[in-house]
Amino acid sequence: MPTQSVRIPTGDGDLSAYLASPESSEGLRPGVLVLHELFGLNDDIRRIARRFAEHGYVALAPDLYSVGPRAKPICIRRTMRALRSGSGRAFDDIEAARAWLAQRDDVDESRMAVAGFCLGGGFAILHAARSPIGVAADFYGAVPREVEALEGICPVFAGYGERDRVFVGQAERLRGHLDELGVEHEVNVYSGAGHSFMNQYRGLQSLFVRFSPMSVGHHEESAESAWATMLEFFERNLDGTTEAIRT
Repeated sequence: MPTQSVRIPTGDGDLSAYLASPESSEGLRPGVLVLHELFGLNDDIRRIARRFAEHGYVALAPDLYSVGPRAKPICIRRTMRALRSGSGRAFDDIEAARAWLAQRDDVDESRMAVAGFCLGGGFAILHAARSPIGVAADFYGAVPREVEALEGICPVFAGYGERDRVFVGQAERLRGHLDELGVEHEVNVYSGAGHSFMNQYRGLQSLFVRFSPMSVGHHEESAESAWATMLEFFERNLDGTTEAIRT
């Protein structure tokens, strides 16, 4: 599978990102932005991007900590502040990544998706309400209190873990907002799963999350169920994704 690290120009410097493409380059493919969680662009997010590529997507995972001051605590604080306020560099960087991906010769810009995890899940739904995105996936992300923040959003798939005492309530909030807006959605709460059930941690990260009150950790059964359902939801709303458009 073709993969590479890329750099995307922005007004404040180059944005680092990881690109994964399908084995076959014939025809135009749908594009998907993969937005990382608090830990940043790591091997696990790269794994997720490759899995999207295995299903026919050109997947781009931008590093939201790569522009500006590089000290990790500063990057995290700045990015979380942007998510809470609904504005800031992170949103500009995500849009720069979307535009770069949409302009590729192998991507059908009319079939664009975004999928985010935790921190990235919150950004995914807000970005999808502001940009030409056809479908979005939010995994255990924060949901704005005001429904107006999601006006204009595309169809949304979302997954939360039942054992995640901190974020599981966001599922009902998101479902309520999307019901009010009349937007197609599928918001699932997975029994037995906690926070970050789609992610796989190793090394120091696995030690860090082991003691979290959110029951953090990979849950294979829930993750595989979510992958299957999400991909079907994406395919339906992007008018087919597993077959390339012939050029």
